[in-house]
Amino acid sequence: MRTRYFSLSYGLMFLIVGILGFVPGLVTAAAPGAPPLAVGSYYGNLFGLFPVNLLHNLIHLVVGLWGIAAWRNFAPARVYARGVTVIFAVIAVFGLVPGLDTLFGLVPFYSNDIWLHAAAAVISAYFGWMAVPTAAPAAGERS
Repeated sequence: MRTRYFSLSYGLMFLIVGILGFVPGLVTAAAPGAPPLAVGSYYGNLFGLFPVNLLHNLIHLVVGLWGIAAWRNFAPARVYARGVTVIFAVIAVFGLVPGLDTLFGLVPFYSNDIWLHAAAAVISAYFGWMAVPTAAPAAGERS
């Protein structure tokens, strides 16, 4: 897969996940003993596995829209992949640190979100630093 299509597919995936986080039937109640959040709107577990809330869903929407906007050319798609790598790696580390696992009570980044964001960071790192354009673009063609 080329970096541009990585950007488009990740963008669509995160846009869809962000939208699904607002569907009440897909978000179960937060587990007993889950950390309290200052922003409790839409707080629960998406698909019963991944803790989300209003701010977390909005972050997914922004990351999704960014990916879709970046897919048209190689350079912005690579910037997107690198940015997602850094952001998601930091989020995965936050999930391991008490207090930061809810970003000071605003966004849940604990439980299954840790490995999910770590995996997303590793995959995006490949497309941000290892993948190269498949061929030089012809005149008027996008890379």
